[in-house]
Amino acid sequence: MEVSAQQFLRSVRGKRSQVAFSRRLGYRSNPVADWEAGRRFPTAEEALRACTLSGIDLATAFSKFHAASAPALQNGLPAWLQALRAKTPIVELASRMDRSRFAVSRWLSGQSKPRLPDFFRLVEALTGRVSDLVAELVSIGDVPSLAAMYSARTAARALAFDEPWTEAILRVLETPAYQNTPEHQVGWIAARLGIAIEVEVRCIDLLVTAGVIAHREGHYQDAGPLSVDTTAHPDMVRGLKSHWTQVAKQRVQNPGERDLLAYNVVSLSKDDYQRVRDLLRSTFREIRTLVAGSSPTDTVALLNVQWIEWPMD
Repeated sequence: MEVSAQQFLRSVRGKRSQVAFSRRLGYRSNPVADWEAGRRFPTAEEALRACTLSGIDLATAFSKFHAASAPALQNGLPAWLQALRAKTPIVELASRMDRSRFAVSRWLSGQSKPRLPDFFRLVEALTGRVSDLVAELVSIGDVPSLAAMYSARTAARALAFDEPWTEAILRVLETPAYQNTPEHQVGWIAARLGIAIEVEVRCIDLLVTAGVIAHREGHYQDAGPLSVDTTAHPDMVRGLKSHWTQVAKQRVQNPGERDLLAYNVVSLSKDDYQRVRDLLRSTFREIRTLVAGSSPTDTVALLNVQWIEWPMD
Protein backbone atom coordinates (compact mmCIF):
# COMPACT_ATOMS: atom_id res chain seq x y z
CA MET A 1 0.00 0.00 0.00
CA GLU A 2 2.98 2.31 0.44
CA VAL A 3 3.81 1.97 -3.27
CA SER A 4 0.17 2.49 -4.19
CA ALA A 5 0.09 5.64 -2.06
CA GLN A 6 3.21 7.01 -3.78
CA GLN A 7 1.73 6.40 -7.22
CA PHE A 8 -1.64 7.80 -6.19
CA LEU A 9 -0.12 11.03 -4.86
CA ARG A 10 1.91 11.45 -8.04
CA SER A 11 -1.29 11.16 -10.06
CA VAL A 12 -3.11 13.68 -7.87
CA ARG A 13 -0.28 16.21 -8.41
CA GLY A 14 -0.72 15.96 -12.16
CA LYS A 15 1.43 18.26 -14.30
CA ARG A 16 2.39 20.64 -11.49
CA SER A 17 5.91 20.50 -10.11
CA GLN A 18 6.36 19.07 -6.62
CA VAL A 19 7.35 22.49 -5.31
CA ALA A 20 4.36 24.20 -6.92
CA PHE A 21 1.96 21.61 -5.54
CA SER A 22 3.46 21.88 -2.07
CA ARG A 23 2.90 25.64 -2.22
CA ARG A 24 -0.68 25.08 -3.40
CA LEU A 25 -1.26 22.90 -0.35
CA GLY A 26 0.05 25.71 1.86
CA TYR A 27 3.51 24.37 2.73
CA ARG A 28 6.68 26.45 2.70
CA SER A 29 8.82 23.31 2.41
CA ASN A 30 8.39 20.53 -0.17
CA PRO A 31 6.69 17.56 1.56
CA VAL A 32 5.27 16.33 -1.76
CA ALA A 33 8.77 15.19 -2.76
CA ASP A 34 8.99 13.10 0.42
CA TRP A 35 5.50 11.67 -0.13
CA GLU A 36 6.20 10.55 -3.66
CA ALA A 37 9.57 9.09 -2.67
CA GLY A 38 7.94 7.13 0.17
CA ARG A 39 10.06 8.74 2.87
CA ARG A 40 6.90 9.75 4.70
CA PHE A 41 3.22 10.02 3.90
CA PRO A 42 0.38 12.47 4.45
CA THR A 43 -2.68 11.54 6.43
CA ALA A 44 -5.61 10.30 4.41
CA GLU A 45 -7.44 13.55 5.15
CA GLU A 46 -4.53 15.59 3.80
CA ALA A 47 -4.37 13.39 0.69
CA LEU A 48 -8.09 13.93 0.09
CA ARG A 49 -7.63 17.68 0.59
CA ALA A 50 -4.97 17.50 -2.12
CA CYS A 51 -7.51 15.72 -4.33
CA THR A 52 -9.99 18.55 -3.84
CA LEU A 53 -7.37 21.19 -4.67
CA SER A 54 -6.62 19.23 -7.85
CA GLY A 55 -10.25 19.44 -8.90
CA ILE A 56 -11.28 15.88 -7.98
CA ASP A 57 -14.94 15.63 -6.96
CA LEU A 58 -14.77 13.61 -3.75
CA ALA A 59 -18.54 13.42 -3.22
CA THR A 60 -19.11 11.89 -6.65
CA ALA A 61 -16.15 9.50 -6.37
CA PHE A 62 -17.17 8.19 -2.94
CA SER A 63 -20.81 7.90 -4.01
CA LYS A 64 -19.85 5.82 -7.04
CA PHE A 65 -17.64 3.65 -4.87
CA HIS A 66 -20.17 2.99 -2.09
CA ALA A 67 -23.44 4.91 -2.32
CA ALA A 68 -24.83 3.78 1.05
CA SER A 69 -21.94 5.21 3.11
CA ALA A 70 -21.16 8.27 0.94
CA PRO A 71 -23.43 10.76 2.83
CA ALA A 72 -21.43 10.12 6.02
CA LEU A 73 -18.37 11.72 4.38
CA GLN A 74 -19.96 15.11 5.06
CA ASN A 75 -19.26 14.47 8.75
CA GLY A 76 -15.62 13.63 8.17
CA LEU A 77 -13.53 10.63 7.19
CA PRO A 78 -13.95 8.76 10.53
CA ALA A 79 -17.74 8.94 10.11
CA TRP A 80 -17.45 7.53 6.60
CA LEU A 81 -15.20 4.70 7.80
CA GLN A 82 -17.63 3.89 10.59
CA ALA A 83 -20.52 3.78 8.10
CA LEU A 84 -18.48 1.47 5.91
CA ARG A 85 -17.50 -0.67 8.88
CA ALA A 86 -21.07 -1.24 10.14
CA LYS A 87 -20.64 -3.77 12.99
CA THR A 88 -17.41 -5.46 11.95
CA PRO A 89 -15.34 -6.04 15.13
CA ILE A 90 -12.26 -3.86 15.42
CA VAL A 91 -10.17 -6.87 16.44
CA GLU A 92 -11.08 -8.56 13.16
CA LEU A 93 -10.19 -5.47 11.11
CA ALA A 94 -6.88 -5.10 12.92
CA SER A 95 -6.03 -8.72 12.15
CA ARG A 96 -6.78 -8.27 8.45
CA MET A 97 -4.60 -5.16 8.32
CA ASP A 98 -1.80 -6.51 10.52
CA ARG A 99 -2.16 -3.43 12.71
CA SER A 100 -2.92 -3.06 16.42
CA ARG A 101 -6.55 -2.85 17.45
CA PHE A 102 -5.71 0.30 19.41
CA ALA A 103 -4.49 2.05 16.26
CA VAL A 104 -7.54 0.93 14.26
CA SER A 105 -9.88 2.01 17.07
CA ARG A 106 -8.30 5.47 17.19
CA TRP A 107 -8.59 5.86 13.40
CA LEU A 108 -12.26 4.92 13.42
CA SER A 109 -13.05 7.21 16.36
CA GLY A 110 -11.13 10.14 14.89
CA GLN A 111 -8.72 10.28 17.83
CA SER A 112 -5.85 9.90 15.38
CA LYS A 113 -5.55 10.12 11.62
CA PRO A 114 -4.34 7.20 9.47
CA ARG A 115 -1.60 7.82 6.96
CA LEU A 116 -2.67 7.29 3.38
CA PRO A 117 -1.23 3.71 3.10
CA ASP A 118 -3.07 2.68 6.26
CA PHE A 119 -6.26 4.28 4.97
CA PHE A 120 -5.91 2.16 1.84
CA ARG A 121 -5.36 -0.93 4.01
CA LEU A 122 -8.45 -0.09 6.04
CA VAL A 123 -10.65 0.31 2.94
CA GLU A 124 -9.31 -2.96 1.54
CA ALA A 125 -9.98 -4.75 4.83
CA LEU A 126 -13.53 -3.37 4.92
CA THR A 127 -14.48 -3.91 1.29
CA GLY A 128 -11.80 -5.82 -0.61
CA ARG A 129 -12.13 -3.08 -3.25
CA VAL A 130 -9.60 -0.32 -2.55
CA SER A 131 -8.59 -0.36 -6.23
CA ASP A 132 -12.17 0.60 -7.13
CA LEU A 133 -12.00 3.65 -4.85
CA VAL A 134 -8.63 4.70 -6.26
CA ALA A 135 -10.01 4.32 -9.80
CA GLU A 136 -12.87 6.71 -8.96
CA LEU A 137 -10.38 9.34 -7.73
CA VAL A 138 -7.58 9.13 -10.32
CA SER A 139 -6.75 7.23 -13.49
CA ILE A 140 -6.05 3.66 -12.39
CA GLY A 141 -3.33 3.50 -15.04
CA ASP A 142 -1.35 5.95 -12.89
CA VAL A 143 -1.39 3.43 -10.03
CA PRO A 144 0.04 0.27 -11.64
CA SER A 145 0.37 -1.52 -8.30
CA LEU A 146 -3.45 -1.71 -8.19
CA ALA A 147 -4.20 -1.73 -11.92
CA ALA A 148 -4.07 -5.51 -12.42
CA MET A 149 -6.50 -6.18 -9.58
CA TYR A 150 -8.80 -3.44 -10.85
CA SER A 151 -8.76 -4.89 -14.36
CA ALA A 152 -9.61 -8.33 -13.01
CA ARG A 153 -12.50 -6.91 -10.99
CA THR A 154 -13.78 -4.94 -13.97
CA ALA A 155 -13.69 -8.02 -16.20
CA ALA A 156 -15.35 -10.17 -13.52
CA ARG A 157 -18.04 -7.52 -13.01
CA ALA A 158 -18.85 -7.42 -16.72
CA LEU A 159 -19.05 -11.20 -16.87
CA ALA A 160 -21.23 -11.31 -13.77
CA PHE A 161 -23.91 -9.40 -15.67
CA ASP A 162 -23.62 -11.50 -18.85
CA GLU A 163 -23.00 -14.88 -17.18
CA PRO A 164 -24.03 -14.76 -13.49
CA TRP A 165 -22.60 -18.22 -12.78
CA THR A 166 -19.08 -16.86 -13.35
CA GLU A 167 -19.28 -15.28 -9.88
CA ALA A 168 -19.99 -18.62 -8.23
CA ILE A 169 -17.35 -20.41 -10.30
CA LEU A 170 -14.73 -17.84 -9.27
CA ARG A 171 -15.59 -18.50 -5.64
CA VAL A 172 -15.22 -22.27 -6.14
CA LEU A 173 -11.81 -21.82 -7.78
CA GLU A 174 -10.59 -20.11 -4.59
CA THR A 175 -11.39 -23.09 -2.37
CA PRO A 176 -8.85 -25.64 -1.14
CA ALA A 177 -11.32 -28.36 -2.15
CA TYR A 178 -10.82 -27.45 -5.80
CA GLN A 179 -7.12 -26.59 -5.60
CA ASN A 180 -6.36 -29.90 -3.84
CA THR A 181 -7.85 -32.02 -6.62
CA PRO A 182 -5.17 -33.81 -8.70
CA GLU A 183 -6.05 -31.61 -11.69
CA HIS A 184 -8.98 -29.73 -13.16
CA GLN A 185 -11.79 -32.10 -14.10
CA VAL A 186 -14.58 -30.89 -16.36
CA GLY A 187 -17.84 -31.24 -14.45
CA TRP A 188 -16.33 -31.14 -10.94
CA ILE A 189 -17.46 -27.53 -10.40
CA ALA A 190 -20.80 -28.12 -12.12
CA ALA A 191 -21.56 -30.99 -9.75
CA ARG A 192 -20.86 -28.81 -6.69
CA LEU A 193 -22.97 -25.90 -7.91
CA GLY A 194 -25.74 -27.99 -9.43
CA ILE A 195 -25.37 -26.51 -12.92
CA ALA A 196 -25.00 -28.04 -16.37
CA ILE A 197 -21.49 -28.98 -17.50
CA GLU A 198 -21.99 -26.78 -20.57
CA VAL A 199 -22.51 -23.75 -18.28
CA GLU A 200 -19.31 -24.55 -16.38
CA VAL A 201 -17.26 -24.88 -19.57
CA ARG A 202 -18.70 -21.72 -21.12
CA CYS A 203 -18.10 -19.63 -18.00
CA ILE A 204 -14.53 -20.84 -17.56
CA ASP A 205 -13.77 -20.09 -21.22
CA LEU A 206 -15.13 -16.57 -20.78
CA LEU A 207 -13.11 -16.02 -17.58
CA VAL A 208 -9.94 -17.17 -19.33
CA THR A 209 -10.61 -14.96 -22.37
CA ALA A 210 -11.21 -11.97 -20.10
CA GLY A 211 -7.91 -12.60 -18.30
CA VAL A 212 -9.58 -13.11 -14.93
CA ILE A 213 -8.21 -16.67 -14.55
CA ALA A 214 -5.47 -18.78 -16.15
CA HIS A 215 -4.66 -22.48 -16.28
CA ARG A 216 -1.49 -23.19 -14.32
CA GLU A 217 -0.08 -26.43 -12.94
CA GLY A 218 -3.21 -28.42 -13.66
CA HIS A 219 -5.73 -25.99 -12.17
CA TYR A 220 -7.41 -22.71 -12.97
CA GLN A 221 -6.12 -19.89 -10.80
CA ASP A 222 -7.67 -16.48 -10.35
CA ALA A 223 -5.92 -13.16 -9.77
CA GLY A 224 -6.47 -13.43 -6.02
CA PRO A 225 -9.61 -13.18 -3.87
CA LEU A 226 -11.89 -10.80 -5.76
CA SER A 227 -14.67 -8.77 -4.16
CA VAL A 228 -16.81 -7.84 -7.17
CA ASP A 229 -19.22 -4.93 -6.78
CA THR A 230 -22.23 -5.13 -9.10
CA THR A 231 -24.28 -2.22 -7.76
CA ALA A 232 -24.16 -0.07 -10.90
CA HIS A 233 -26.47 -0.27 -13.94
CA PRO A 234 -29.93 -0.69 -12.28
CA ASP A 235 -31.53 -2.68 -15.13
CA MET A 236 -28.63 -5.13 -15.23
CA VAL A 237 -28.63 -5.43 -11.44
CA ARG A 238 -32.31 -6.36 -11.54
CA GLY A 239 -31.41 -9.15 -13.95
CA LEU A 240 -28.76 -10.45 -11.55
CA LYS A 241 -31.15 -10.32 -8.60
CA SER A 242 -33.73 -12.23 -10.63
CA HIS A 243 -31.16 -14.88 -11.53
CA TRP A 244 -30.04 -15.53 -7.95
CA THR A 245 -33.63 -15.43 -6.68
CA GLN A 246 -34.47 -18.19 -9.16
CA VAL A 247 -31.45 -20.17 -7.94
CA ALA A 248 -32.74 -19.84 -4.36
CA LYS A 249 -36.25 -20.83 -5.50
CA GLN A 250 -34.88 -24.03 -7.02
CA ARG A 251 -32.93 -24.73 -3.82
CA VAL A 252 -36.12 -24.47 -1.76
CA GLN A 253 -37.40 -27.53 -3.61
CA ASN A 254 -34.29 -29.51 -2.67
CA PRO A 255 -32.59 -27.82 0.30
CA GLY A 256 -29.10 -28.63 1.49
CA GLU A 257 -28.51 -29.87 5.02
CA ARG A 258 -27.08 -26.53 6.20
CA ASP A 259 -29.32 -24.21 4.15
CA LEU A 260 -31.24 -21.56 6.07
CA LEU A 261 -34.54 -20.95 4.31
CA ALA A 262 -37.21 -19.00 6.15
CA TYR A 263 -40.00 -16.48 5.62
CA ASN A 264 -42.43 -14.45 7.68
CA VAL A 265 -45.41 -12.38 6.50
CA VAL A 266 -45.98 -9.59 9.01
CA SER A 267 -47.93 -6.42 9.73
CA LEU A 268 -46.18 -3.63 11.60
CA SER A 269 -45.92 0.14 11.91
CA LYS A 270 -44.24 2.23 9.22
CA ASP A 271 -41.55 3.20 11.72
CA ASP A 272 -40.81 -0.42 12.60
CA TYR A 273 -40.88 -1.38 8.92
CA GLN A 274 -38.11 1.15 8.33
CA ARG A 275 -36.18 -0.12 11.37
CA VAL A 276 -36.24 -3.66 10.01
CA ARG A 277 -35.19 -2.39 6.58
CA ASP A 278 -32.26 -0.49 8.06
CA LEU A 279 -31.29 -3.52 10.15
CA LEU A 280 -31.26 -5.78 7.10
CA ARG A 281 -29.16 -3.32 5.10
CA SER A 282 -26.70 -2.96 7.98
CA THR A 283 -26.46 -6.73 8.40
CA PHE A 284 -25.92 -7.20 4.66
CA ARG A 285 -23.06 -4.67 4.68
CA GLU A 286 -21.56 -6.32 7.77
CA ILE A 287 -21.64 -9.73 6.08
CA ARG A 288 -19.96 -8.30 2.96
CA THR A 289 -17.20 -6.86 5.13
CA LEU A 290 -16.75 -10.17 6.94
CA VAL A 291 -16.56 -12.03 3.62
CA ALA A 292 -14.00 -9.57 2.22
CA GLY A 293 -11.49 -10.63 4.88
CA SER A 294 -12.50 -14.26 5.42
CA SER A 295 -9.76 -16.90 5.18
CA PRO A 296 -9.45 -19.70 4.24
CA THR A 297 -12.12 -19.58 1.56
CA ASP A 298 -13.25 -23.18 1.88
CA THR A 299 -17.03 -22.64 1.62
CA VAL A 300 -19.14 -21.14 -1.18
CA ALA A 301 -22.62 -19.81 -0.37
CA LEU A 302 -25.43 -17.63 -1.70
CA LEU A 303 -27.02 -14.87 0.38
CA ASN A 304 -30.35 -13.46 -0.78
CA VAL A 305 -32.26 -10.76 1.11
CA GLN A 306 -35.89 -9.84 0.40
CA TRP A 307 -37.95 -7.40 2.44
CA ILE A 308 -41.03 -6.56 0.41
CA GLU A 309 -43.70 -3.99 1.25
CA TRP A 310 -47.36 -4.02 0.26
CA PRO A 311 -48.35 -0.36 0.87
CA MET A 312 -51.75 0.13 2.48
CA ASP A 313 -52.17 3.81 1.57
